[in-house]
Amino acid sequence: MLWKQQLIETEKGIFEVFTKGSGAPLCVTHHYSVFTSEGDLFAESFVESHQVYLVNLRGAGSSVVASTDVELSMIDAVMDLESIRKKLGFEKWTFAGHSTGGMIGLLYGIHFTERLNALLLVGTAGRYYGEAKSCIYNPAHPQFQYMQDLIEQLKDSGLAKDKRLMLSKERAKLSLHLPEQYDDYFANTPKKSMSSGRMNMFAREYAIYDVTRRLDQITCPVWIACGTHDVQCPIEFSKEIHEMISGSKFIQFHASNHYPFLEEQDQFKYELHAFFKEVTTSCNHSQQKSFGY
Repeated sequence: MLWKQQLIETEKGIFEVFTKGSGAPLCVTHHYSVFTSEGDLFAESFVESHQVYLVNLRGAGSSVVASTDVELSMIDAVMDLESIRKKLGFEKWTFAGHSTGGMIGLLYGIHFTERLNALLLVGTAGRYYGEAKSCIYNPAHPQFQYMQDLIEQLKDSGLAKDKRLMLSKERAKLSLHLPEQYDDYFANTPKKSMSSGRMNMFAREYAIYDVTRRLDQITCPVWIACGTHDVQCPIEFSKEIHEMISGSKFIQFHASNHYPFLEEQDQFKYELHAFFKEVTTSCNHSQQKSFGY
């Protein structure tokens, strides 16, 4: 089933948003992915319980173009998401982010925690993670150069479909605990591409990225998940976020790398449902109604 496309006109410009599911509102985005009506495997994790809003950020898909590189920054992404929430008329919504989407989520929580029912963070970090020896973006990592070569090739918007699929497959396999299971995990991979402009901005920004000193400002319910073998955002960074956000919930997936929502899909959904149930129990009646449980 395809996702429904909407073009939402906000005070910050027009944004392309894809929706699916029913229930309380939940927003998903990623720093440099370009989504289509085929959706996203991470976002699909939430459609059974929420009305999911999958957002193409500024400069991605049919969303408004950036007039300057600064408008492609993570903090600008947060401001753009807020403009979408307000235009849709939601007092609050939940935000879910995987990888760089989680980094945007942390900034969202720091600046607008009162506008979030909950914050869901999967395989992410609160600061520059390229210094970790276990990170595939560290030049000392044995697969560093191969990953960089794949990323550079994927930036080419003129790539033939078959070539893009092959390169995307090779890139994803580098971040799987069991790469031989790729075809099972990604059997129904949605069509998705990469915004080279947003990726280039991220490459400049993430080297100085560090929000750890402000994580204690996040007071909404926070669920953090990470695979033990994550090579993109190593697990010590998720543990650090958990330690710095009071009351946060941390789940470690021992048979996963960067994609626990695929590699341990049933357990991922079980833990997520348990978190929502726990949050609902602790809320008053009006908050329960807004959560949709």
